[in-house]
Amino acid sequence: MAHQTPGFQLLREDQDVSHLVLTGDWVQGQSHGDFTEIRTELMHGAANRLVADGSALGDWDSVLMAFLLQCHNHCREVAIEFETRQMPAGVDKLLQLATTVKAHQPPATGKTSWLHAIDPTRALQNLIDELRESLAFAGEMGIAFYRLLLGKANTRFSDFWKFCYQAGPDAFAIISLTSVLVGMILAYLGAVQLRQFGAEIYVANLVVIGTLREMGVLMTAVVMAGRTGAAYAAQLGSMQANDEIDAITTMGISPVEFLIMPRLLALVAVMPLLTIYANLLGIVGGGIVAGGMGITSLQYISQAEKALALSHVGVGLLKSVVFAGLIAVAGCRAGINASRSSAGVGQAATDAVVTAVVYLIVADAAINIFFQQMGV
Repeated sequence: MAHQTPGFQLLREDQDVSHLVLTGDWVQGQSHGDFTEIRTELMHGAANRLVADGSALGDWDSVLMAFLLQCHNHCREVAIEFETRQMPAGVDKLLQLATTVKAHQPPATGKTSWLHAIDPTRALQNLIDELRESLAFAGEMGIAFYRLLLGKANTRFSDFWKFCYQAGPDAFAIISLTSVLVGMILAYLGAVQLRQFGAEIYVANLVVIGTLREMGVLMTAVVMAGRTGAAYAAQLGSMQANDEIDAITTMGISPVEFLIMPRLLALVAVMPLLTIYANLLGIVGGGIVAGGMGITSLQYISQAEKALALSHVGVGLLKSVVFAGLIAVAGCRAGINASRSSAGVGQAATDAVVTAVVYLIVADAAINIFFQQMGV
């Protein structure tokens, strides 16, 4: 069956209304006029309303819908009212659906001016909003912890043990590998300089002090941020996407007490143990390098005992508790504030790791400065 050639004619009913009459079969394979003709005529006509009339239409498919969508988008851009009349069955519903989806799409994130990207007003507002949200979350955490001390919190200790296992024994493999390698790296770096003075034996001092005070706990915290912090964000983000957190809130249960506190307490309890484990393996890794420098195991252990001090161990353990709290807070906060989509869950995991690493670096520097001023 031969199709009639599609076409359109733009008429002027009165001064404010333009009438677009569509004719023929608007189907694939048929050649119709270019939309730029309508755009030009509308710009010159300066009408306030465009009415598309489909009374003379024959067959139609997506070609007609694409053309009408172009008309609608152009009218919206130039603030002209767009209306359809006597369209075939289904056309108005499809057009309404297409325009509704378009209206609810997020703004494009393409190329923008660098001046717009660093708008000081927008940046200041974002900073204020972030600070306000952080203070609100900290307040909820404080209330939940206070209720926990009073024995009134909706915190299940069965969840606490489960998260302890997730954050502890399950992390032994990666902690073992990184700790041994970090100890070896410290020993190699020290050996390069100490060999110039014939003081290779002091590699043991460098490894012990560096591992106990800094590298053991810091590397463990970084690993836990990428492993456990991201897991917390993904778990809570998935619950947010599935409306599970809303369901918990509807039942009168605080999500902070029920979901966040077990995770926070588990990581705070496990982190010092992982730090001690990492410290031991880091010292062993340094001993492997020292053995390659001609230092016997007995000499290395004897020198390590002289460098070992309770203050070094205490500083590392204090850092581990602080780091554990920061990792848990960053992960849980990112997860519970995630958007309700799979993309939001992935973004929450990314935000959790990035935020936790920033927290760790800032906290580590602050603690080091504090103890240096205290002479510890």
